[in-house]
Amino acid sequence: MRLRTVAAALAVAMSVLSGCAIDHSGLQNGKPTIRIGYQSFPSGDLVVKQNRWLETALPEYNIKWTRFDSGADVNTAFIARELDFGALGSSPFARGLSAPLNIAYRVAFVLDVAGDNEALVASNRSGVTTVAELKGRRVGTPFASTAHYSLLSALAQNGLSAKDVQLVDLQPQAALAAFDRGDVDAVYTWLPTVDQVRKNGRQLITSRQLATDGRPTLDLGAVSNAFADAHPEIVDVWRKQQARALKLIRGEPSSAAKAIAAEIGLTPQEVADQLKQGIYLSPEEIASPKWLGEDGKPGHIAIDLQSASQFLADQKQIPSAAPLSTFENAVYTKGLPDVIGR
Repeated sequence: MRLRTVAAALAVAMSVLSGCAIDHSGLQNGKPTIRIGYQSFPSGDLVVKQNRWLETALPEYNIKWTRFDSGADVNTAFIARELDFGALGSSPFARGLSAPLNIAYRVAFVLDVAGDNEALVASNRSGVTTVAELKGRRVGTPFASTAHYSLLSALAQNGLSAKDVQLVDLQPQAALAAFDRGDVDAVYTWLPTVDQVRKNGRQLITSRQLATDGRPTLDLGAVSNAFADAHPEIVDVWRKQQARALKLIRGEPSSAAKAIAAEIGLTPQEVADQLKQGIYLSPEEIASPKWLGEDGKPGHIAIDLQSASQFLADQKQIPSAAPLSTFENAVYTKGLPDVIGR
């Protein structure tokens, strides 16, 4: 179902004539527009947005921020050539690089590594206390998201497959409502929703635990190939601002929390508590061989992404896994570590 829907979007997108990477269709004050897709989970992306760092660093451009509910929606926007940059999880990114989507984009930044900020929570009314007890139960998660990938991983660890549960495609807010009504027995979702379901539920497993077991998930900053090839200098500016935000999260978490709180409607203290649940790398770590790597030498992230693609293929979520070379070519290493690692 999902694949047919996205395949249709792909067919439409392929009929669009290619043109200049920067959007000139909506000139304001004679300036072209850079289009950025973001999501409302605590990250440096929201720090950059709230503080208008890109607007300050690139005064000759309009910066258009568009909110998305999941990585699947971000993928659809990239397919339709409506985005230059976008925030999405590693699982939808791996799916996007695999057939039949074959999206022309690259990972240019690691926003965060999923820790306790993504989790599988069973409702108290369900009586479920272990992952294995979800057999035959209704479980909500946003399809084609990192949470969906992690849910499948958790089920597989416990001898279950997607066919052993009743999976329901629910975006975070819809998952919360269904959870509260009792329409689902459990949900796998992320912040800030996961903190809300924890109030009336039992946590079964977190993405931090799954990462320890070899199934890491990440939130990534992606850039379209057309834009990166045409405007590498703008990608450098974008990454420098993202690196600046990470330094703020790690060095001045209260300031970062205040900026993020203004974006997602929570108190700074609530956001500060949420930031403690994620794993935020230093810019130097991102530019290391373990993650993005350096010029001409893609890091280990390519292997992690290919592993995610293979897992999705094994779970019949995609027709087949893409080869490692696809993911190596999709790591944007130009200028690393000079741009963000020093």
